[in-house]
Amino acid sequence: MEVRQLLVANSVLNSVDLDQAVAKLMVTVGNDGYTQGYEECTKHVNNALRIDWDTRRSAFHRVDTGAAHVAAKTEYNNLHHPVMDLVSAALQSDEFVAELKEVFPDDDEDLE
Repeated sequence: MEVRQLLVANSVLNSVDLDQAVAKLMVTVGNDGYTQGYEECTKHVNNALRIDWDTRRSAFHRVDTGAAHVAAKTEYNNLHHPVMDLVSAALQSDEFVAELKEVFPDDDEDLE
């Protein structure tokens, strides 16, 4: 892999916005999975013991974890990386190599 390809990849992968979106997505998917598992377990307990299990003490009682997960997933899917705008603009040029070198210069390359 060329140095410039690594620079593009690192610019995207090291984005603080990407880190935050992934962390939020992981938390919401975990919460939603826990909630769905808790609800399914409650149904089994209710059916097996023929009782109405009180779920009001659950941390997720009346919390729409599914909606929070969908919102986090949408935020992740719509994440915008400014560096990709620069790359896209450079690729539109006839001199795209020179433009990409301006976006991602080598440390030892003289740009003057």
